[in-house]
Amino acid sequence: MENILTKVVICINNSGCDDLELLKIYQVLPDESAAKNSYLRVIDESGEDYLYPESNFTIINLSPSQEKILFPLLKKDKNNL
Repeated sequence: MENILTKVVICINNSGCDDLELLKIYQVLPDESAAKNSYLRVIDESGEDYLYPESNFTIINLSPSQEKILFPLLKKDKNNL
């Protein structure tokens, strides 16, 4: 995976993961140790961050202007849990 500070991903496989919704956008937190083992630290539907297999997601590459729009919406959505 790319080494960027802020990532967003789309869930493409939620088998066995009750706190992930298929085709939903999630924010990823930096975790080098997890990345070495092909995991991502994702803020899931519980509002907490957990490790999930990298293969459950596809990365969305955003421009800076898209990030400015999307990240406040992601935070607002998580606050409504």
